[in-house]
Amino acid sequence: MRIHEVKPAEGSRAARKRVGRGIGSGLGKTSGRGQKGQHSRSGGGKAPYFEGGQTPLVRRLPKRGFTNIFQKEYAEVNVGDLNRFAPGTVVTPQLLLESGLVKKVKDGIKVLGSGEIKHALTVQAHGFTKSAAAKIQEAGGQVEVI
Repeated sequence: MRIHEVKPAEGSRAARKRVGRGIGSGLGKTSGRGQKGQHSRSGGGKAPYFEGGQTPLVRRLPKRGFTNIFQKEYAEVNVGDLNRFAPGTVVTPQLLLESGLVKKVKDGIKVLGSGEIKHALTVQAHGFTKSAAAKIQEAGGQVEVI
């Protein structure tokens, strides 16, 4: 077998339907869509969530709860993750972004108290939990609220 003898498998490559090209083609005039009706129209058909006229599920379920549109969303960093910085480093939100500890600053950065910190750092963030602030100060570091 040579490269010029290679052909696709029988029936694997079908020619595209050229609709609306005269009655002799078998797909002229109505282009295989039949006469009138929902499916004959462009954009015709039902939306995937349509339930045949029955009240849709999203309207049958009760509304519940409340969403505070003014709520602040903080990017969170654990105290234990700060060990990757050298002793004496000033840890800023910019440094956290560059190091990959935080993907996006959002409404600010909050330091949480999970883990242990082994050396002194100056940490600048928008918020600290009490345990996080205590651990940083216990290790000889400083806490600065921006």
